[in-house]
Amino acid sequence: MMITTQKELRRRFWADMADVPGVTSRKITNYSGNGTMHNTDTRCAWCDWLDSMCKSGEVSPDLADRATLD
Repeated sequence: MMITTQKELRRRFWADMADVPGVTSRKITNYSGNGTMHNTDTRCAWCDWLDSMCKSGEVSPDLADRATLD
């Protein structure tokens, strides 16, 4: 099944990563201290997962290029 929207992509990511240690939807204070971001484990998991989804053909390269975790 081809994923066509960022919302659907994020929903699938969180479902696939539900039991992965260190990957959490909880945000932490960013480096400048004036906002929030996901932890490093979550950001790395997102990039690896998105790359594999693109390579398997479940996500178009265009969607993968513009997709963000937030």
